[in-house]
Amino acid sequence: MIWKYERLLSTGTRCFEPQTTNTALSAHYLNQIDYVLGHIATARLLGIERTMSLKRIGTAGWSIPKKYAKEFSAKETHLERYSRILSCAEINSTFYRSHRISTYKKWAESVPESFRFSVKAPKTITHEANLICGPDPLKYFLAEVNNLGTSLGPILFQLPPKAAFNSTVAEAFFNLLREQHSGPAVLEPRHPSWFTSQATHLMKKFYIARVAADPAITPVASAAAGWDQLLYCRLHGSPHMYYSSYPESYLQTLAMTLARQQAKEIWCIFDNTASGAAFGNAQTLAGLANDATNH
Repeated sequence: MIWKYERLLSTGTRCFEPQTTNTALSAHYLNQIDYVLGHIATARLLGIERTMSLKRIGTAGWSIPKKYAKEFSAKETHLERYSRILSCAEINSTFYRSHRISTYKKWAESVPESFRFSVKAPKTITHEANLICGPDPLKYFLAEVNNLGTSLGPILFQLPPKAAFNSTVAEAFFNLLREQHSGPAVLEPRHPSWFTSQATHLMKKFYIARVAADPAITPVASAAAGWDQLLYCRLHGSPHMYYSSYPESYLQTLAMTLARQQAKEIWCIFDNTASGAAFGNAQTLAGLANDATNH
């Protein structure tokens, strides 16, 4: 049950009806597709189709450091404040635990219609099972996150550094994923064996994007690969992971690089949250990216 994004984006029409006996899931898939088609139609009317990427810049979580807090109303929640400034957020807490349905719905209701959440898959799937899992863990996780509705963006699968590429395991898992989920998915492998043409081909086959990471475990890991219509950057902080703030010169170069990309959608997530640097870096990049796009 694979969402054929490339046909969808090129024709502006549904390329299939989801084949599922689950009425709720089917309705969710069709709502997601119709949402994208609406944006394609708008882009065509405005004459901007294929001329620019949709850029989303945000942080892991939605914490706002104290030095920025005075810019916001104290009556708003952290998420409400955050979503007025940045266009996306990555939910990392799902890696450690599940959340109530009401929690996901509350998050979705707290943000603007255009805001999106990416969601990190549970460690039980990526780290404990090493992708060798039956359908149930994935099924339960997806059932939870689908309560974000149209606010749901990519699902992130971050692999442990020791997880080497195994084509049989990877293909079985990707197939399992696509039987249950038609939306965007990204993979952040951290073992050198994943950065090969064979692994890249497999990700393309299942419409899965590979994360462009900083710091990169190998030079090629700094570049996105796999499905090329989604570019997903994760900036963990360098040289001190999770702590280092990125200098403006780096962010200026990054903004110009993003402006040249041809992917339909670009995500840039700052994960250097331990020192509170992520929010400021994301704000700066969002401004620079806007300027780069308009020039």
